Amino acid sequence: MGIEEKIINIEGTIKYVPLEGGFYGIIGDNGEYYDPTNLLKKFQKDGLRVKITAKLKEDMASIHMWGKVIEILEITLLP
Repeated sequence: MGIEEKIINIEGTIKYVPLEGGFYGIIGDNGEYYDPTNLLKKFQKDGLRVKITAKLKEDMASIHMWGKVIEILEITLLP
């Protein structure tokens, strides 16, 4: 019996994180840090404001050790 995946909605800012060779994370407006497994290249821009629907991957660990691991289902730019 596995852990059920939760669907979450996030508004936040893309952040380049210079750890473990560098990667892009998301800092939610709620103060949470998220580590997306599938952020498209066109959204990999520091400071970009986005709205995301994602699966929270509680059963996954990341080498980044930064934030909660998520799989993006939908992403749009915010003004």
